[in-house]
Amino acid sequence: MRRETTCCFTGHRPNKLPWGDNESDSRCVDLKTRLTQALEEAYQDGYRHFLSGMALGCDLYFCEAVLELRERHEGVTVEAAVPCEEQCARWRERDRNRYFALLEQCDYETHVQHRYTPGCMQRRDRYMVDHAQRLIAAYDGRTLGGTMYTLTYALRQGLETVILDI
Repeated sequence: MRRETTCCFTGHRPNKLPWGDNESDSRCVDLKTRLTQALEEAYQDGYRHFLSGMALGCDLYFCEAVLELRERHEGVTVEAAVPCEEQCARWRERDRNRYFALLEQCDYETHVQHRYTPGCMQRRDRYMVDHAQRLIAAYDGRTLGGTMYTLTYALRQGLETVILDI
């Protein structure tokens, strides 16, 4: 995949979202609508390859929205950037089922490393940024955490950024 046509994503997990895991909350529905719009704009701007870190919450929203984009447009590919093989091992069964169903639909699956280590999530984030030209971030302004880390790294690397306020 060419970096010039690749878009990656970062966003919060349910424990940092004001609606938690209640995806029927109007704020979540609104975020998903804006995410769909941002992806449509990315497609119109020439982006065809999309990277998702496959974490709970916003990453899975992103993956689902890209899969929908792929149904509407030709040439769209989805890559799951998985930090380690046991990423979802401690998740609830319904979340694991969703994760594996999405993973099965992705065009590519990249495992950043085999086993969990304290830095594997950041390695996954760097992998995505290092292979993309645009970052879409669902971000609430927190100064700590993985979303801020990824956004800061992307800005330092010169990526185009689209921030969807939560």
